[in-house]
Amino acid sequence: MQSRLSIKSLLVIALPLLIAHPALGDPDWSKVGAALGKTGTEMPGGVYRVGLPRSDLKVTVDGVAIKPALALGGWVAFQPMGNGAMVMGDLVLTQDEIEPVMTSLSGGGFEITALHNHLLRAEPATMYMHVESEGDPVKLAETLHTALGLSKTPLGSAAAATTPPPIDLDTAAIEKTLGHAGKANGGVYQFTIPRAGAVTDAGMTIPVAMGTGIAINFQPTGDGKAAITGDFVLIASEVNPVLRALRENGIEVTALHSHMLDEQPSLYFMHFWANDDASKLARGLRAALDKVAIAKS
Repeated sequence: MQSRLSIKSLLVIALPLLIAHPALGDPDWSKVGAALGKTGTEMPGGVYRVGLPRSDLKVTVDGVAIKPALALGGWVAFQPMGNGAMVMGDLVLTQDEIEPVMTSLSGGGFEITALHNHLLRAEPATMYMHVESEGDPVKLAETLHTALGLSKTPLGSAAAATTPPPIDLDTAAIEKTLGHAGKANGGVYQFTIPRAGAVTDAGMTIPVAMGTGIAINFQPTGDGKAAITGDFVLIASEVNPVLRALRENGIEVTALHSHMLDEQPSLYFMHFWANDDASKLARGLRAALDKVAIAKS
């Protein structure tokens, strides 16, 4: 009897607390978007992802005008975690923006997990700052908003939609060669290809929407040619086989680095660039993909 009374007493005490502090559901993403200054999209895996393309920048590489969707697409993504959220992001910054943005984020409790180039010979040069933090998602968004305000990253509502430029490539043939479906975005044909096996950080599974997928982008440059860039997400044993496959097919490796600090398994991100016949480049990319453990569709 005493045992039952004790349990009943605990329930009487606990139920009001549970009502006042319910089990965590999805955060109110509308409040997160408002605090950040830009709304995002709910993605698979419970992730809220906000695109931060540097549409204000006019960047060229080897005479090719880079569309934001090709290589200037910054982003942040929030994933529910415990009583709050984990946030990861990749901020596209000019060199003079790095120090103020880093100082603001670091002072606001964010970890800077990587800082590097993606492209070579970019004019003006762009750098990519990877960030991570945990806590109340609205407060995290407020901290990001303050830091981004020290750069010229466009926030606010997106401009009125215009008819996107056509993808002047045989996208069906590219999809067949790569073995994956892509999608058009801002004049660029994009592929996101998940790796096999789970990636974890802080004990949580990190889904593709948080930046663990292989990214391959094609931007038409005329006469069946395309500029390609993106990054392969690799474990250590895959790094040099992929590097050799890319280089043997005329695709330049432009960067090799980490994006996170505590992920399991350790991942390496290999960025690439070429501007050549799109079919030829697709075959080269497929040769590299064949060296990677890709998730079965």
